Amino acid sequence: MAIMDIGIDLGTANTLLYVRGKGIVLNEPSVVAVRQGRKGTTVAVGTEAKETLGRSPGTITAVRPLESGVISDFDATEEMIRHFIRKAAPRRSTRIRLVVCVPSGVTPVERRALVRAAHSAGARSVYVIEEPMAAAIGAGLPVGDPRGSMVVDIGGGTTEVAVLSLGGLVTARSLRIGGHVLDTAVTDYVRKKHGLLIGERTAEDVKIAIGSAWPVPEDPGLEERTYEVRGREKIAGLPRRVELTAPEIRRALDEPVAAMIRALRETLEECPPELAGDLMEHGIVLTGGGALLPGLDLRMSSATGIPVFVAEEPLECVARGCGECVDHFDTLRDVLQEG
Repeated sequence: MAIMDIGIDLGTANTLLYVRGKGIVLNEPSVVAVRQGRKGTTVAVGTEAKETLGRSPGTITAVRPLESGVISDFDATEEMIRHFIRKAAPRRSTRIRLVVCVPSGVTPVERRALVRAAHSAGARSVYVIEEPMAAAIGAGLPVGDPRGSMVVDIGGGTTEVAVLSLGGLVTARSLRIGGHVLDTAVTDYVRKKHGLLIGERTAEDVKIAIGSAWPVPEDPGLEERTYEVRGREKIAGLPRRVELTAPEIRRALDEPVAAMIRALRETLEECPPELAGDLMEHGIVLTGGGALLPGLDLRMSSATGIPVFVAEEPLECVARGCGECVDHFDTLRDVLQEG
Protein backbone atom coordinates (compact mmCIF):
# COMPACT_ATOMS: atom_id res chain seq x y z
CA MET A 1 0.00 0.00 0.00
CA ALA A 2 1.32 3.45 -0.95
CA ILE A 3 2.27 5.76 1.92
CA MET A 4 1.59 9.50 1.75
CA ASP A 5 3.09 11.87 4.33
CA ILE A 6 0.97 14.96 5.02
CA GLY A 7 1.56 17.92 7.31
CA ILE A 8 -1.56 19.80 8.34
CA ASP A 9 -1.87 23.24 9.90
CA LEU A 10 -5.36 22.85 11.31
CA GLY A 11 -6.08 26.46 12.16
CA THR A 12 -9.12 28.20 13.58
CA ALA A 13 -9.36 30.42 10.48
CA ASN A 14 -7.66 28.41 7.72
CA THR A 15 -6.35 24.90 7.13
CA LEU A 16 -3.20 24.31 5.08
CA LEU A 17 -2.01 20.92 3.83
CA TYR A 18 1.59 20.13 2.96
CA VAL A 19 2.28 16.92 1.01
CA ARG A 20 5.76 15.42 0.94
CA GLY A 21 7.41 16.11 -2.39
CA LYS A 22 4.68 18.56 -3.48
CA GLY A 23 4.70 21.39 -0.94
CA ILE A 24 1.55 23.22 0.17
CA VAL A 25 -1.29 21.82 -1.93
CA LEU A 26 -4.31 23.25 -0.08
CA ASN A 27 -5.18 26.47 1.75
CA GLU A 28 -8.88 26.81 2.60
CA PRO A 29 -11.03 28.31 5.38
CA SER A 30 -11.74 26.04 8.35
CA VAL A 31 -15.50 26.22 7.84
CA VAL A 32 -18.15 23.52 7.42
CA ALA A 33 -21.72 24.21 6.21
CA VAL A 34 -24.27 21.75 7.61
CA ARG A 35 -27.94 21.28 6.69
CA GLN A 36 -30.01 21.01 9.85
CA GLY A 37 -31.80 17.74 10.54
CA ARG A 38 -31.65 14.66 12.72
CA LYS A 39 -28.19 13.69 11.46
CA GLY A 40 -27.00 16.92 9.90
CA THR A 41 -25.80 16.64 6.31
CA THR A 42 -22.59 18.37 5.27
CA VAL A 43 -23.35 20.77 2.41
CA ALA A 44 -19.93 22.35 1.83
CA VAL A 45 -16.44 22.51 3.31
CA GLY A 46 -13.71 25.13 3.07
CA THR A 47 -13.99 28.00 0.59
CA GLU A 48 -17.53 27.11 -0.51
CA ALA A 49 -18.69 26.88 3.10
CA LYS A 50 -17.19 30.28 4.02
CA GLU A 51 -19.29 31.91 1.30
CA THR A 52 -22.38 30.93 3.31
CA LEU A 53 -21.25 32.67 6.54
CA GLY A 54 -23.92 35.19 7.49
CA ARG A 55 -25.81 34.55 4.24
CA SER A 56 -27.31 31.08 4.64
CA PRO A 57 -31.00 30.24 5.17
CA GLY A 58 -32.21 28.90 8.48
CA THR A 59 -31.90 25.30 7.30
CA ILE A 60 -28.13 25.61 6.71
CA THR A 61 -25.60 26.52 9.40
CA ALA A 62 -21.99 27.44 8.66
CA VAL A 63 -19.74 26.56 11.60
CA ARG A 64 -16.07 26.89 12.45
CA PRO A 65 -15.37 23.50 14.06
CA LEU A 66 -12.31 24.78 15.88
CA GLU A 67 -12.25 27.56 18.46
CA SER A 68 -9.00 28.95 19.87
CA GLY A 69 -7.13 26.17 18.11
CA VAL A 70 -9.07 23.30 19.71
CA ILE A 71 -12.06 21.23 18.63
CA SER A 72 -15.48 22.67 19.44
CA ASP A 73 -17.44 20.38 17.07
CA PHE A 74 -15.91 16.91 16.78
CA ASP A 75 -18.07 15.62 13.92
CA ALA A 76 -17.54 18.73 11.81
CA THR A 77 -13.78 18.63 12.46
CA GLU A 78 -13.62 14.99 11.41
CA GLU A 79 -15.60 15.72 8.25
CA MET A 80 -13.39 18.70 7.42
CA ILE A 81 -10.13 16.75 7.85
CA ARG A 82 -11.51 13.86 5.78
CA HIS A 83 -12.59 16.25 3.01
CA PHE A 84 -9.19 17.96 2.84
CA ILE A 85 -7.25 14.67 2.96
CA ARG A 86 -9.36 13.31 0.08
CA LYS A 87 -8.47 16.40 -1.93
CA ALA A 88 -4.79 15.80 -1.30
CA ALA A 89 -4.92 11.98 -1.58
CA PRO A 90 -7.83 10.96 -3.83
CA ARG A 91 -6.64 7.32 -3.97
CA ARG A 92 -8.42 5.40 -1.21
CA SER A 93 -5.63 2.78 -1.09
CA THR A 94 -3.12 5.38 0.15
CA ARG A 95 -1.85 4.99 3.73
CA ILE A 96 -1.75 8.44 5.37
CA ARG A 97 0.91 9.43 7.90
CA LEU A 98 -0.15 12.77 9.35
CA VAL A 99 1.79 15.47 11.20
CA VAL A 100 -0.64 17.92 12.80
CA CYS A 101 0.11 21.00 14.89
CA VAL A 102 -1.57 21.96 18.18
CA PRO A 103 -1.34 25.08 20.38
CA SER A 104 1.26 24.74 23.13
CA GLY A 105 -1.40 25.37 25.79
CA VAL A 106 -3.84 22.57 24.87
CA THR A 107 -4.90 20.12 27.54
CA PRO A 108 -4.27 16.36 27.18
CA VAL A 109 -8.01 15.88 26.59
CA GLU A 110 -8.02 18.47 23.76
CA ARG A 111 -4.91 16.88 22.22
CA ARG A 112 -6.47 13.40 22.31
CA ALA A 113 -9.66 14.73 20.70
CA LEU A 114 -7.69 16.16 17.80
CA VAL A 115 -5.70 12.95 17.31
CA ARG A 116 -8.90 10.88 17.44
CA ALA A 117 -10.54 13.12 14.83
CA ALA A 118 -7.50 12.69 12.55
CA HIS A 119 -7.61 8.90 12.93
CA SER A 120 -11.36 8.86 12.32
CA ALA A 121 -10.84 10.93 9.16
CA GLY A 122 -8.59 8.25 7.68
CA ALA A 123 -5.04 8.85 8.96
CA ARG A 124 -3.28 5.57 9.84
CA SER A 125 -0.65 7.22 12.06
CA VAL A 126 -0.71 10.68 13.63
CA TYR A 127 2.14 12.76 15.04
CA VAL A 128 1.71 16.04 16.90
CA ILE A 129 3.94 19.11 16.88
CA GLU A 130 3.40 22.24 18.96
CA GLU A 131 2.50 25.31 16.91
CA PRO A 132 5.33 27.63 18.04
CA MET A 133 7.88 24.92 17.20
CA ALA A 134 6.34 24.40 13.75
CA ALA A 135 6.20 28.17 13.19
CA ALA A 136 9.85 28.59 14.17
CA ILE A 137 10.96 25.75 11.87
CA GLY A 138 8.87 27.16 9.02
CA ALA A 139 10.37 30.63 9.57
CA GLY A 140 13.86 29.18 9.23
CA LEU A 141 14.96 29.71 12.84
CA PRO A 142 17.81 27.47 14.08
CA VAL A 143 15.69 25.72 16.71
CA GLY A 144 18.19 22.87 17.13
CA ASP A 145 21.13 25.14 17.96
CA PRO A 146 22.24 26.03 21.51
CA ARG A 147 21.05 29.61 21.12
CA GLY A 148 17.81 31.35 21.93
CA SER A 149 15.19 31.95 19.24
CA MET A 150 11.81 33.57 19.83
CA VAL A 151 8.65 33.35 17.80
CA VAL A 152 5.24 34.99 18.17
CA ASP A 153 2.68 33.10 16.08
CA ILE A 154 -0.66 34.94 15.79
CA GLY A 155 -3.30 32.72 14.24
CA GLY A 156 -7.05 33.00 13.93
CA GLY A 157 -7.78 31.64 17.40
CA THR A 158 -4.56 31.74 19.43
CA THR A 159 -1.36 33.68 19.92
CA GLU A 160 1.63 31.46 20.65
CA VAL A 161 4.69 33.08 22.24
CA ALA A 162 7.75 30.90 22.79
CA VAL A 163 11.49 30.94 23.37
CA LEU A 164 13.20 27.91 21.82
CA SER A 165 16.62 26.34 22.12
CA LEU A 166 18.15 22.90 21.45
CA GLY A 167 14.98 21.56 19.80
CA GLY A 168 12.59 22.38 22.65
CA LEU A 169 10.40 25.10 24.17
CA VAL A 170 12.28 26.84 26.99
CA THR A 171 9.36 29.04 28.00
CA ALA A 172 6.02 29.65 26.30
CA ARG A 173 2.62 31.31 26.54
CA SER A 174 -0.52 30.26 24.68
CA LEU A 175 -3.07 33.06 24.58
CA ARG A 176 -6.57 32.37 23.27
CA ILE A 177 -6.61 35.65 21.39
CA GLY A 178 -6.07 35.83 17.65
CA GLY A 179 -7.42 37.23 14.42
CA HIS A 180 -11.03 36.42 15.28
CA VAL A 181 -10.81 38.37 18.54
CA LEU A 182 -9.47 41.33 16.55
CA ASP A 183 -12.48 41.02 14.22
CA THR A 184 -14.82 40.90 17.21
CA ALA A 185 -13.17 44.03 18.62
CA VAL A 186 -14.01 45.85 15.38
CA THR A 187 -17.60 44.54 15.46
CA ASP A 188 -18.06 45.65 19.09
CA TYR A 189 -16.57 49.09 18.42
CA VAL A 190 -18.82 49.78 15.42
CA ARG A 191 -21.86 48.66 17.41
CA LYS A 192 -21.08 50.77 20.48
CA LYS A 193 -19.69 53.87 18.74
CA HIS A 194 -21.91 54.03 15.65
CA GLY A 195 -24.93 51.92 16.65
CA LEU A 196 -24.40 49.71 13.60
CA LEU A 197 -24.47 45.91 13.47
CA ILE A 198 -21.97 44.36 11.04
CA GLY A 199 -20.99 40.76 10.33
CA GLU A 200 -17.78 38.81 10.83
CA ARG A 201 -16.68 39.06 7.21
CA THR A 202 -17.20 42.83 7.11
CA ALA A 203 -15.19 43.29 10.32
CA GLU A 204 -12.34 41.25 8.82
CA ASP A 205 -12.43 43.42 5.67
CA VAL A 206 -12.20 46.57 7.81
CA LYS A 207 -9.25 45.17 9.77
CA ILE A 208 -7.37 44.27 6.59
CA ALA A 209 -8.13 47.56 4.83
CA ILE A 210 -7.41 50.16 7.54
CA GLY A 211 -6.44 48.26 10.70
CA SER A 212 -3.11 48.89 12.45
CA ALA A 213 -1.44 48.49 15.84
CA TRP A 214 0.90 51.49 15.65
CA PRO A 215 1.50 54.43 13.28
CA VAL A 216 3.54 53.13 10.34
CA PRO A 217 6.27 55.53 9.09
CA GLU A 218 6.58 53.60 5.80
CA ASP A 219 2.89 54.21 5.07
CA PRO A 220 1.96 57.70 6.33
CA GLY A 221 -1.13 57.73 4.12
CA LEU A 222 -2.70 54.99 6.26
CA GLU A 223 -3.78 57.59 8.86
CA GLU A 224 -5.98 59.38 6.29
CA ARG A 225 -7.65 56.27 4.86
CA THR A 226 -11.32 55.52 5.45
CA TYR A 227 -13.51 52.52 4.84
CA GLU A 228 -17.25 52.50 4.27
CA VAL A 229 -19.21 49.71 5.95
CA ARG A 230 -22.84 48.78 5.47
CA GLY A 231 -24.91 47.15 8.15
CA ARG A 232 -28.12 47.28 10.14
CA GLU A 233 -28.98 49.97 12.66
CA LYS A 234 -28.97 48.65 16.20
CA ILE A 235 -32.18 50.47 17.24
CA ALA A 236 -34.21 51.17 14.09
CA GLY A 237 -33.18 47.94 12.37
CA LEU A 238 -32.82 49.66 8.98
CA PRO A 239 -29.82 49.38 6.61
CA ARG A 240 -27.25 52.18 7.02
CA ARG A 241 -23.67 52.95 6.00
CA VAL A 242 -20.86 54.43 8.10
CA GLU A 243 -17.41 55.80 7.19
CA LEU A 244 -14.69 54.44 9.47
CA THR A 245 -11.18 55.91 9.88
CA ALA A 246 -7.84 54.17 10.44
CA PRO A 247 -7.11 55.83 13.84
CA GLU A 248 -10.46 54.76 15.32
CA ILE A 249 -9.94 51.15 14.18
CA ARG A 250 -6.50 51.21 15.81
CA ARG A 251 -8.22 52.26 19.04
CA ALA A 252 -10.73 49.42 18.58
CA LEU A 253 -7.89 46.91 18.28
CA ASP A 254 -5.90 48.28 21.21
CA GLU A 255 -7.15 45.94 23.95
CA PRO A 256 -6.42 42.57 22.25
CA VAL A 257 -3.08 43.88 20.92
CA ALA A 258 -2.15 45.00 24.45
CA ALA A 259 -2.97 41.47 25.72
CA MET A 260 -0.58 39.99 23.13
CA ILE A 261 2.17 42.34 24.26
CA ARG A 262 1.60 41.42 27.93
CA ALA A 263 2.02 37.75 27.02
CA LEU A 264 5.22 38.61 25.14
CA ARG A 265 6.65 40.51 28.12
CA GLU A 266 5.70 37.73 30.57
CA THR A 267 7.45 35.16 28.39
CA LEU A 268 10.58 37.33 28.21
CA GLU A 269 10.56 37.72 32.01
CA GLU A 270 10.85 33.93 32.35
CA CYS A 271 13.62 33.63 29.76
CA PRO A 272 17.08 32.58 31.08
CA PRO A 273 19.61 35.45 30.94
CA GLU A 274 21.92 33.76 28.41
CA LEU A 275 19.04 33.23 25.97
CA ALA A 276 17.78 36.77 26.56
CA GLY A 277 21.13 38.00 25.27
CA ASP A 278 20.65 35.94 22.11
CA LEU A 279 17.24 37.52 21.57
CA MET A 280 18.70 41.02 21.87
CA GLU A 281 21.13 40.09 19.09
CA HIS A 282 18.86 38.12 16.76
CA GLY A 283 15.42 39.58 17.54
CA ILE A 284 11.89 38.18 17.65
CA VAL A 285 10.09 36.75 14.62
CA LEU A 286 6.35 37.25 13.98
CA THR A 287 4.42 34.57 12.10
CA GLY A 288 0.75 33.82 11.37
CA GLY A 289 -1.92 36.00 9.78
CA GLY A 290 -1.83 38.47 12.67
CA ALA A 291 1.78 39.32 11.80
CA LEU A 292 0.41 41.18 8.77
CA LEU A 293 -1.32 43.80 10.96
CA PRO A 294 0.58 47.01 10.10
CA GLY A 295 2.66 48.45 12.94
CA LEU A 296 2.44 45.37 15.18
CA ASP A 297 6.18 44.68 14.85
CA LEU A 298 6.96 48.31 15.70
CA ARG A 299 4.70 48.33 18.76
CA MET A 300 6.16 45.04 20.08
CA SER A 301 9.70 46.33 19.54
CA SER A 302 8.86 49.57 21.36
CA ALA A 303 7.38 47.62 24.29
CA THR A 304 10.33 45.24 24.69
CA GLY A 305 13.37 47.06 23.34
CA ILE A 306 14.13 44.04 21.13
CA PRO A 307 14.12 44.06 17.31
CA VAL A 308 10.97 42.42 15.88
CA PHE A 309 10.76 41.06 12.33
CA VAL A 310 7.91 39.67 10.25
CA ALA A 311 8.74 36.28 8.71
CA GLU A 312 8.60 35.70 4.97
CA GLU A 313 5.17 34.32 4.03
CA PRO A 314 3.99 34.43 7.68
CA LEU A 315 0.65 32.75 6.83
CA GLU A 316 2.49 29.63 5.67
CA CYS A 317 5.13 29.28 8.41
CA VAL A 318 3.30 26.68 10.54
CA ALA A 319 2.37 24.60 7.49
CA ARG A 320 5.95 24.77 6.21
CA GLY A 321 7.21 23.75 9.64
CA CYS A 322 4.93 20.70 9.53
CA GLY A 323 6.20 20.12 6.00
CA GLU A 324 9.82 20.14 7.14
CA CYS A 325 8.93 17.45 9.67
CA VAL A 326 7.25 15.46 6.90
CA ASP A 327 10.20 15.87 4.51
CA HIS A 328 12.85 15.15 7.17
CA PHE A 329 10.88 12.88 9.46
CA ASP A 330 13.87 10.97 10.87
CA THR A 331 15.93 14.12 11.47
CA LEU A 332 13.15 16.05 13.22
CA ARG A 333 11.56 13.08 14.98
CA ASP A 334 12.52 14.50 18.40
CA VAL A 335 10.17 17.52 18.03
CA LEU A 336 7.17 15.25 17.33
CA GLN A 337 4.92 13.35 19.71
CA GLU A 338 3.13 10.24 18.54
CA GLY A 339 -0.65 10.39 18.85
